Amino acid sequence: MLQCRDEILAYTKKLVHIESVVNTNGEREIAHSLYSFLSSFPYFVQHPSHIMLEKTTRDDHDRYNVIAFVKGKGGNSKRTVILMGHTDTVGIDDFNQLQPYACSPDQLMEKLKNEDLPPSAKAHLESGEWLFGRGTLDMKSGLASHLYLLKYYAEHPETLNGNIVLLAECDEEDGSHGVISALKTFQALKETYGFNYVAAINADFVAPRFAGDDNRYIYKGTVGKLLPSFFITGSETHVGSCFEGLDPNLIAAELTKQIDYNPELSNEAYGETTVPPVSLKQTDLKPSYTVQTALAAYAYYNFFIHSWSPKDVLTKLKEQAYIAFNNALATYEQRYKQFAAISSEPYVNMDWKPKVLTYEEMMNLLTSKHGSLFKNHMTKFKEQLLKQQDLDTRMFSARVVEEAWKWMKDKNPTIILFYSSLYSPRIELTGKNEKEQALIKALDQAIKSVQPHYVHPIVTRNFFPYISDMSFVAISDNEEGLDAVTNNSPSLGYKHYVDYQDIRALNVPVINIGPYGVDAHKKFERMEMTFSLEIVPNLTNYVIQNLLN
Repeated sequence: MLQCRDEILAYTKKLVHIESVVNTNGEREIAHSLYSFLSSFPYFVQHPSHIMLEKTTRDDHDRYNVIAFVKGKGGNSKRTVILMGHTDTVGIDDFNQLQPYACSPDQLMEKLKNEDLPPSAKAHLESGEWLFGRGTLDMKSGLASHLYLLKYYAEHPETLNGNIVLLAECDEEDGSHGVISALKTFQALKETYGFNYVAAINADFVAPRFAGDDNRYIYKGTVGKLLPSFFITGSETHVGSCFEGLDPNLIAAELTKQIDYNPELSNEAYGETTVPPVSLKQTDLKPSYTVQTALAAYAYYNFFIHSWSPKDVLTKLKEQAYIAFNNALATYEQRYKQFAAISSEPYVNMDWKPKVLTYEEMMNLLTSKHGSLFKNHMTKFKEQLLKQQDLDTRMFSARVVEEAWKWMKDKNPTIILFYSSLYSPRIELTGKNEKEQALIKALDQAIKSVQPHYVHPIVTRNFFPYISDMSFVAISDNEEGLDAVTNNSPSLGYKHYVDYQDIRALNVPVINIGPYGVDAHKKFERMEMTFSLEIVPNLTNYVIQNLLN
């Protein structure tokens, strides 16, 4: 067992002290600091071409990845393991008056002694076995573990029959520009040095699955994440004559009622089930107050998948959208008749029918009818829309759909279903090829070697349950599944870029061995030090050794 606790703790604090909130200048600062730190290692002084500071591509922000590799001298193998970890964090606004200490663990923990803490946080603070602060858990202690192993093998290359490559990437917490930019670098390294990538090991955080869960989890593969979105049109009317129109917010409300927390939309595979979708936004698109009902509403939902494809999700959600639309019309009709009865006003049958189209279906209709005139208009519209720097990817997509809708001849109430953001692909690691079999065997052997040194059970599961950059090093979807994303993503190629063929070219099996803790993305974020600083690096090291030697 490597005796590495103190060194990794020091690296963790060094990284945490740099406030590297996603989409801020801190991302650039931490990359430059990390690059300077690694460049001072004797190995990289002797081999300066083995470390790179690379700016992300097609990115609105000035930020960088750090990529470094050590070539082993224990043999002539080209087998190569990728170590992954992200440098960015979520924001610190939730720390309130403790914001000045959010990235200073020692000071923060002193201040927390005077706070009214939840019982579990108080017990952890008093134990001396937990480190608090933004990024301690997600995931700078995991990155620190990788830094230690990179330094170890830089000092002991003779113990390595193969190579390790470290990717310290930015922008994991938002658009994954870091890992997506790195894909072509991995390919270039393969062409230059002949690297044969056999596995990737991510070091993102792990947490209890439920209260009282003492297991420490290692994950094989990862959940996929989609952002299905709905542009909903109604029939505008003055609020004084509300039954002469159809409020799209009513349809949106029924849609959220139908989708939110719906277990029918949980995806089970290999005995594990995703959490159901949940609403992340629901709004109308009125720019300001008027006494007219909205022309359109907009809603989007987080959606996790294990085995379903993006095409499967569109099919299922189209069905749900029809159910919601019918429910909205039934509610409208019932209430209109009830109002007519008490007001003595006549009931007029509006005869609306549920209508749901995917973005691809709408675009095919409009292209067929209007041809290049429509296509050229939409291209120019997207280019102009890009100039609105404050428009995020999700709202950019909504505005594109809204503009295309203006060209539709039939303006009856309709739902348009599309994807408004990045697709993080699902990855199944099942032993379907030699590389997967070798990684699973190496992991099982590593757990067997390390478990006697740790009191809590170390347990493997099939899908990492959170969004992570693991999604961009391998792909389980076929082309039909991916086409459902590319053909239904209005912002793809404008506000976000993913070349899925770059992922398929790398296609390396991936696992997650990361720090253990609780309250990631929250004020009391903290990691348990024994597992995170001792067990994680040793597990990772055993996997490397089992794979390469």
